[in-house]
Amino acid sequence: MAATEDVTESRLLLAEYDRIKEEQKARIGFRDNLLYFTLAASTAVLAITVQNRHAQLVLVVPVICIVLGWTYLVNDEKISAIGRYVRDQLGPRLAELSGTPSGTAFGWELYHRSDLNRPTRKRLQAAVDLLTYLALPMTCVIAFWCSHAVHPLLLIVSIVQTLALAVLGWQFLRYAER
Repeated sequence: MAATEDVTESRLLLAEYDRIKEEQKARIGFRDNLLYFTLAASTAVLAITVQNRHAQLVLVVPVICIVLGWTYLVNDEKISAIGRYVRDQLGPRLAELSGTPSGTAFGWELYHRSDLNRPTRKRLQAAVDLLTYLALPMTCVIAFWCSHAVHPLLLIVSIVQTLALAVLGWQFLRYAER
C-alpha cells in the first residue's frame, strides 16, 4: 500500500509531461532531418537524371517529396498538438493542483509563442516547406512535360503526381500554425 501512496495526480501529470516532451523532442529531430534528407535525395536523383540523360527520372523527385513531405507534415502536426496539449490541458490541470496563480504550470509553453518575430518565422518556414515539398517537385514535373520523354503512361503518372502535390500543398497551408 505504501507504493500507491506515493502516486499522486501531480506526479502522474509531471511524468506525463516528461514523456510527452521527450516524444516532442524526438519528433522535432526527425522532422528537421526529413527536410535535409528530402533535399539530398532529390539532388541525387537530379544528378543521376542529368548524368544519364533520362528525363523521365525527374518523376522520382515528386514521389520523394510526396512521401517525405507527408511524413514531415504529420510529424509537424503532432509536435504542435503536443504543445497545445501541454498548454491547454496538462499545464492548467497541474497549476490547479499546485495552486499556481498564473493558471499554467509551464510558462515557457506560452512565453515562447509571444515572441513578436514568431509570425514572420512561421511564414518563412511555411515558404521553405512549400518550396521544398511543392515547388521543387512541380519544377521537375514541368521539366518532364517540356522534355521529349513524355509518353502517355508517364504523362498520366505526372498528372496524378501534380494532383497529389496540390493536396500536399493545401495540407501544408491548412496546418501552417499562425
